[in-house]
Amino acid sequence: MYNLSCYNPSSFILVGIPGLEKFHMWIGIPFCVIYVVAVVGNCILLYLIAVEHSLHEPMFFFLSLLATTDLILSTATVPKLLSNFCLGSQEITFSGCLTQMFFLHFSFVVDSAILLAMAFDRYVAICFPLRYTTILTPQVIIKLMLSIVVRSFSIILPDVFLLKRLPFCRTRIIPHTYCEHIGVARLSSADISINVGYGFAVPLMTVISDVIFIAVSYAFIVCAVTCGSHVCVILMLYTPAFFSILAHRFGHSVPRNVLILFANFYVAIPTALNPIVYGVKTKQIQDKFIRLFSLKNSQ
Repeated sequence: MYNLSCYNPSSFILVGIPGLEKFHMWIGIPFCVIYVVAVVGNCILLYLIAVEHSLHEPMFFFLSLLATTDLILSTATVPKLLSNFCLGSQEITFSGCLTQMFFLHFSFVVDSAILLAMAFDRYVAICFPLRYTTILTPQVIIKLMLSIVVRSFSIILPDVFLLKRLPFCRTRIIPHTYCEHIGVARLSSADISINVGYGFAVPLMTVISDVIFIAVSYAFIVCAVTCGSHVCVILMLYTPAFFSILAHRFGHSVPRNVLILFANFYVAIPTALNPIVYGVKTKQIQDKFIRLFSLKNSQ
């Protein structure tokens, strides 16, 4: 039998990137820049969508939700990474670890579902322009967002309880920069087959279904220019995420420090590039952005 402290450990130690400890300070600098860009870019995007009535459309509502989720995703991981790399603060409480893990996976699944909603929005706008306002009513949008949040919450919440049931008597050292479900589960000396099965199959199948429906939506869309920014964002989110998931599951020959470094890039870089891509590719946002800073400069 395991004692109570095994099931309720006080804390874990986040090693960072094994083998690159002496470079942590230097690695932290680009991540700090990326995080600042992500926060500033997404906050400007949210501000412009909130104050400009011409942007009060379904597409920009979904975009504001994507920006909010990106802020959650990057804030759940990067600040702890920076405190680890720059201040040497490697300890994280057990409850803090579970909280970070939940928001990391939850925000990724929400991101995926929002991209699906945006694909549906573009499909309706391009293929049924005369019925756009009658199909995507405020009531429909609210129902869509509630279903996205409920689905993501229901899928990821079991991860918390699957970890809480495990004993952690062997080691509490996590060879990573943040807590993620399978990485923490592997520290346990108990059977984690349920964790591995659920942690790999359920979110992956959810994301795969989103990708399939997104592909179906874009199969009906001919105008590539209109949807270029959305395609860029989809590729930025799914390509590194799928590589990271599959590499952790099957890429046993890939060096661990490479996997961990790549895992950090996929949670940090897309959140910083999303507002830039939409700001450059979407004329309405580009015009409002230029006008915003023109007014500030004239004052």
